[in-house]
Amino acid sequence: MSSESAEFLRQFGQIGIFLAFGLFFALFSLFLAFLVRMRGNDPIFRTTYECGPEAVGSPFVQLNIRFYLFAMLFVLFDVETLFIYPWAVAYKSLGIIGFVEMLAFIAVLGLGLVYAWRKGALQWE
Repeated sequence: MSSESAEFLRQFGQIGIFLAFGLFFALFSLFLAFLVRMRGNDPIFRTTYECGPEAVGSPFVQLNIRFYLFAMLFVLFDVETLFIYPWAVAYKSLGIIGFVEMLAFIAVLGLGLVYAWRKGALQWE
């Protein structure tokens, strides 16, 4: 074995061992949960337990799509604004090109917000 391949194994072997351990831990946890789970189809098991009124009707209720749309818009704009913080930290080293790129990024965010606003996605009724 050459010194280059030994160095490669030394550097990346730890990552491989870590990934193998993580995969083993996940699969072992799922297997253990399968072994200890309850297997009965007792109808009492599916009822509420001292926490509220008896369930009436089907538990499957169709929610309005606006809830999902509003949540997705929140996540979208929240995550995208996180890109502004590293830019603000490295602002002086990026120069004018970094500033113009961030202006374009904020303009795209603004256009997305205007589009969602015009479509009525931000109206809560």
